[in-house]
Amino acid sequence: MSPASGRFITFEGGEGAGKTTVIRHVADMLAAEGRDIVVTREPGGIEIAERIREVILDQRHTAMDGRTEALLYAAARRQHLVEKVAPALARGAVVLCDRFLDSSLAYQGHARGLGIEEVLAVNAFAIGGMMPELTLLLDIEPELGLARVQAGQGREINRLDLESLAFHRLVREGYHLLLERYPQRIVRIDASQSEAAVTADARAAVGKLFG
Repeated sequence: MSPASGRFITFEGGEGAGKTTVIRHVADMLAAEGRDIVVTREPGGIEIAERIREVILDQRHTAMDGRTEALLYAAARRQHLVEKVAPALARGAVVLCDRFLDSSLAYQGHARGLGIEEVLAVNAFAIGGMMPELTLLLDIEPELGLARVQAGQGREINRLDLESLAFHRLVREGYHLLLERYPQRIVRIDASQSEAAVTADARAAVGKLFG
């Protein structure tokens, strides 16, 4: 994969954290500065990855094995990087991505019990060293995030929303472990705040990246 000259920023958090809303506000801020912005998501962003997303998140696929899930995410991630993210970065764009590697580490690595190191190894092969410069972790209590999802704030309910509260607590715990592991890259934002406050924090964090 060719060296990137753009900026790669990812947004992470549990279900109902408000990533989509925050990304929209950050994109508007950067676009107003005249920057080339690409907004995308994982799994998805391009046709092949969107098809894999349908398989992963389909509510009927409750029998899916944890390792199968992790491998499908990694496969979607690879195609997304090659087809969309890497070309955008190569031309100097700012890529804002809803979820990336950290989601696999928190969900499959920690919450599914597959092991963070094991899932990291699978994804190291998939991403080939392509990591974000900045990751905003929208941190929220699972009870509040899931309540937002159930209230229909922003999207359809998918297979992961149907997991137990204990699972979602483990996801949050996994994200906190990653925050400790990558403190130079991951910035925690309290997603239980108002939309205006969360947006202000996100804009400030991204603003620091551009100096």
